[in-house]
This record gives sequence, structure tokens and C-alpha cells, in this order.
Amino acid sequence: MTQTPELPAQPLRDLALPAPRPSRGPRVHRAWYVAVAGFVTLVGAAGFASLPGLLIEPLHSEFGWSRGMIGFAVSVNLALYGLTAPFAAALMDRFGMRRVVVVALLAIATGAGLTVFMRQSWQLVLLWGVLVGLGSGSMALAFATTVTNRWFDKRRGLVTGILTAAGAAGQLVFLPVLSVIVEHAGWRSATLTVAGAALLVAPFVWLLLRDHPADVGLAPYGAARFVPKPPPVTGAAVRALRALAGAAKGGPFWLLAGTFAICGASTNGLVKTHFVPAAHDHGMPVTAAASLLAVIGVFDIAGTVASGWFTDRFSPRRLLATYYGLRGLSLMFLPVLMAGTVQPPMVLFIVFYGLDWVATVPPTIALCREFYGADSAIVFGWVLASHQLGAALVAFLGGAARDAFGSYDMVWYSSGALCAIAALMALVIRRGTPQTPLAASLAA
Repeated sequence: MTQTPELPAQPLRDLALPAPRPSRGPRVHRAWYVAVAGFVTLVGAAGFASLPGLLIEPLHSEFGWSRGMIGFAVSVNLALYGLTAPFAAALMDRFGMRRVVVVALLAIATGAGLTVFMRQSWQLVLLWGVLVGLGSGSMALAFATTVTNRWFDKRRGLVTGILTAAGAAGQLVFLPVLSVIVEHAGWRSATLTVAGAALLVAPFVWLLLRDHPADVGLAPYGAARFVPKPPPVTGAAVRALRALAGAAKGGPFWLLAGTFAICGASTNGLVKTHFVPAAHDHGMPVTAAASLLAVIGVFDIAGTVASGWFTDRFSPRRLLATYYGLRGLSLMFLPVLMAGTVQPPMVLFIVFYGLDWVATVPPTIALCREFYGADSAIVFGWVLASHQLGAALVAFLGGAARDAFGSYDMVWYSSGALCAIAALMALVIRRGTPQTPLAASLAA
């Protein structure tokens, strides 16, 4: 009888079924859709903030209010925009980004819509200063920082630059449109346009924005592993104040806050608020001046995205010093460039200033992340508050200086000198070990 030879025993693993191929997941990570929703939100926020500079002359003509009084209402808006940011970042940790942003959009729509019924200057302060300021502050750059920190592990500098550029895009989209509306249909129609835009953005945000990658079962973009969603953090106001207390114990915070205050003074407070009336003083039509501001927005997009790319590769301290130094130099030349028509030197200023407008944001956020770790979004909210306080101060002083001296020349020169000081401050920011200011303040 022939015996069948035995086959060598095969390991059990060789007999198992082939392992399924790992899923590649979506070709486009959900983080990029969230970034798009954040971009649209910030475009709207910038558009809402671009109107006050167009209202100074119409309100002065219709109601007889001084430019200083109108500038005060704008300064309240800018100050609340900044002071709301750190609390908004903490509220997003408690209630989620989507809820906070939608409520903010409704506040803006209410404030802008009711402005058409005002008759007294205090109503401008209440509606545009307080309501629109609170709403805009809840969608400030602290929101961009929260989106970046939660949804991205890689490309943070680039994404920060893109989201920051949304402000320029909003200026580009809204300023020419609103200037035409103000000139041909009146300022009331322009404020209603802002209210309608806020209402249109709200459902878009609700549909696309998500609070955390874990909500959709994903890891942050570029992360090697899944990150569970942290539980809601209660005591938003206390947390924001404790983060400030911890950060304020070190010199880097005050240097960052000081440089960013000068940044706000030389952009939102000065150029965005007073460039149009200053150009109009020299005979330039309002629509032409507003179009120049819109062109700033075009180059701001390129400059801010490039700054994000640079921040991933170069020292943020040196970048800040370069940005502030060049900005101050350009402001020193602005008074001699003003004319009744758009001349080539003014175009060169607009291009240069656009590239530099908010290029300071990505390196400032990077330094906040370097020093303050998990609380960097909240700490940056306080740094942003200093930005807006600087803007608020110059928005008021610029109008008061125009009333007192009959021109804006002194304001341009003073802002240029401040930018030179900011360049020196940026260079002396020391290097430090990342820390959490909340934990530091609790341990103190």
C-alpha cells in the first residue's frame, strides 16, 4: 500500500484569509472643509468691519456729528472686537465653535440692521460699537487659531496665513461694493447689506463647521493618531482670566501685546478707518479711495499666505522685525503721496502696504504657540485684544487730530515711528520653553 507523503505543516497565519486593504479615507481631509467654512466666516467678519471708514463723511454730513465722535463709536467697536476674542476662544471650548459663531452673526445682523433707525450719536455707539463689536470679536483671529489648533497637526503656519488672509479677502469683496452703495443708495442701504450678509453666512457655518475632528471620527490633518475630543471646559471667563494672569507674568507676553497693539494702530485704527477720508481731503473720490483699500486686500492675501509659509521655515522674531520696520518706513512717505487722483507712487504704497498688512499674524501666533502651548488660542486672544485697543485708540485720536489740525499728516508720521519701535521690540523676544499659563497660574 502506497503511503501518501505528508505535506509540511503550514503556519496558521499562512492559512488565514488575506487582510483587507486599509481604507485610505477621504481624498480631501475634512479639516480643509472646516478651513473653508472658517475662511468664509472671517471674510464676512472683515466685510462687516470695513464699513465704518465709509460712514464717517455721510454721518458727519447728515447729523453734524464730529469726526471725533464718529471715531469714538468706531473705537468702541474695535476695542470690543479685541476684548471679546479671548472670552470667545474659551466659550468655543465650552459650547463649540459652531454655536458661538452663529450667535455672533445674528448679533451683527441685529446691530447693523437697527442702525438705519438711529437719530442720536449714542445709538451709533450702542448698535455699531457694542453689538457689532461683540459679534465681530467672537469671529476674530482667535477663532482662526482655534480652528488651526484643533484640526491641523501639520501645515499650521500655512493654514494660519490662509485664514488670516480671509480678512483681506473680505475687504476686497465688500469695500468696493459698499462704497458704491454708500455713494449711490446711501449709508443706510450699506448697513442693511452688511446685515443681510451676516444672515446669509450663518446657515453656511452651521452646515459645514464642526467643532473637533473626533466629531466625524477623524484624526487632525497630518496627525499620526486619533485625538479624542476633550470634554467641555466650564468657567470660560475664569479660564480666560487665568490664562491672562499666567501669561502676564512673563516678558514675552508684554512684548507680543505691545507689538500687536502697534500693528492694530497702524492698520485697522489708522489706514482702514481714516485712509478714505484722508484721501477725500485731497480731492480723491470716495469710490477711488475705497478701491485702493480693496487693492490692499488683494496683496494682503498673497502677503499673509507667504508669511505663513515663511513662519514654518524662518525665525518669527526676525520676520516681525522686518515687517514692522518696512511698514513704518512706508507710512513716513504717505503724506507726500496723497493727491486728488491715483498716481503711480500711491499704487506702489498700496501694493507694499498690502503685502505687509497682516503678515504679522502668523509669526505672532507661532510665538504664542511656542510659549503657551494648549492655551495659545486664549493667550493670542488677549494679544489680539491689545491689537484692537491700539486700533481703537488711533481710530479716535485720528479723527480728533483731523478736527484739531485740519489734516492727518501728524498721525501718519507718529504711526511710522511706532512701527520702528515695534521692530525693536520683536527682536528682543527671548526664546522659551512651551508652557500652559493656566497651569502655571494655578500652581502659583
